[in-house]
Amino acid sequence: MVRSPLVRAALSALGVMLAVAAATVASGVAQVAQRPLAIESLTGRDNYVMYCSSCHGAEARGDGSLAAALTTRPSDLTMLARRNGDVFPQARVAAFIAGPDRETVTAHGSAGMPAWGPIFSALDTSDRRARQRLDNLVRYLESIQSLSANDLGSRLFRTHCATCHGVDGRGAGPMAGQLRRTPRDLTQYAARNGGLFLSAKVHRIIDGRDVASHGIGEMPVWGDVFQRTDGATEAEVKARIDAIVRYLASIQARSARRESRPRGVRL
Repeated sequence: MVRSPLVRAALSALGVMLAVAAATVASGVAQVAQRPLAIESLTGRDNYVMYCSSCHGAEARGDGSLAAALTTRPSDLTMLARRNGDVFPQARVAAFIAGPDRETVTAHGSAGMPAWGPIFSALDTSDRRARQRLDNLVRYLESIQSLSANDLGSRLFRTHCATCHGVDGRGAGPMAGQLRRTPRDLTQYAARNGGLFLSAKVHRIIDGRDVASHGIGEMPVWGDVFQRTDGATEAEVKARIDAIVRYLASIQARSARRESRPRGVRL
């Protein structure tokens, strides 16, 4: 098979990384004192841009600069959840990226993709950083999923939240003008928090039973509402709020999306 210069260059670079990995394992010499060959940043978005975007594209839609030259064109990674019943298969995606014993993940390209687990372990200063890098990369992919209109979180948002926040989450719902404080643009939540979507905090705010973060009190305490009006169990309440949180993560302005919580610390 004749490969283009771009593909040959990419494969050559990968070969160098794998050679470094093999040499490191064979010698058993710690390289903590040396500058790591992996990028310093541990954030998922930065690592995606560095290691994945050349094939998968800046927007993860399978249109990277090398995509057309590959035997199997990369798939649209923003559709992983939608192609798996609107549930992001986090554990399977992590295992596939890490490799090499891969289970097929719908819409995630071919087995020709590098096994990033051993590569990160060889290039980083510690296994802990390598695991954190991989974990953040998976969380970034989860944050950019395009959920279908039939997704549970999307349905719950339209039913319970859109009246105030608007169907697009930008704060222009039909009741917005009747409130003392205009609802915020929920698509900019990550942007207002340094590019981080704080999923645990958002969950607590929506639940509302253990925080005083409902602005001036006009937002319903949905944890109580779901229990009292629908007779939902505690597990069902959590599942509903989790679904809404996932939906909100999926509608964040693209330039702001990073992880679901801060993980860019040096280890």
